[in-house]
Amino acid sequence: MTPELDALTFDADDPAALATFWAAFLGWDTTGDPDDPEAVVLLPDDDTGFRLRFQPADQPKSIPNQMHFDLTSTSLEDQKRTVARALALGARRLDIGQGPDAEHVVLGDPEGNEFDVIEPGNGFLADCGFIGALASDGTQEVGYFWSRALDWPLVWDQDQETAIRSPRGGPKITWGGPPIDPRPGKNRLHFDLVPPPGADQQAVVARLLSLGATRVDIGQGDVGWVVMADPDGNEFCVKPSRV
Repeated sequence: MTPELDALTFDADDPAALATFWAAFLGWDTTGDPDDPEAVVLLPDDDTGFRLRFQPADQPKSIPNQMHFDLTSTSLEDQKRTVARALALGARRLDIGQGPDAEHVVLGDPEGNEFDVIEPGNGFLADCGFIGALASDGTQEVGYFWSRALDWPLVWDQDQETAIRSPRGGPKITWGGPPIDPRPGKNRLHFDLVPPPGADQQAVVARLLSLGATRVDIGQGDVGWVVMADPDGNEFCVKPSRV
């Protein structure tokens, strides 16, 4: 009963506008969400393996996100072109303390969601596509949890830093280890999981509970999905079984 990573969902002040930015930047197509008429979904056209989903936020962004994209570059000129394209579409440069000697470029999308354009020659992302990694603030324990939960192998486990990657390729998901920044509220980005075809949603939930997840109430009310949290307290959703 191993779930699949279906989507990375962003809480957005303006889901349609934020989806428009990312669709233009990544070159992905958009579609609606049958479960939420206010949400917008982006469909990957590469090996990313999961969709991007934008849903209405219940509060504005106030702190750095727990997760962000690391985008790859093939050369310094390619890095400059990526940064210029993002800025032209409405991104902005961010100073998060990276310092003037940093080789990567830190940007924020139109709602301030951070992402990095990594310098060429980064060995850790050498065999990855444009979205090289989803870099996360998290413990070694939570890396182990997600490796077991998704049945993705660990591709890095050193000095309390962990990373996993789908056997089919695509971006790595990384956790940087301590220190972990405190979370004053719900994360603005979260995973949406779905049971494998023909599998039962509650059986997937039971398996995730056995691995260390918990059920959480974020005021979701009577909905068809189950809201859970990983061992670090990061929320994620288990959607209903596919028909």
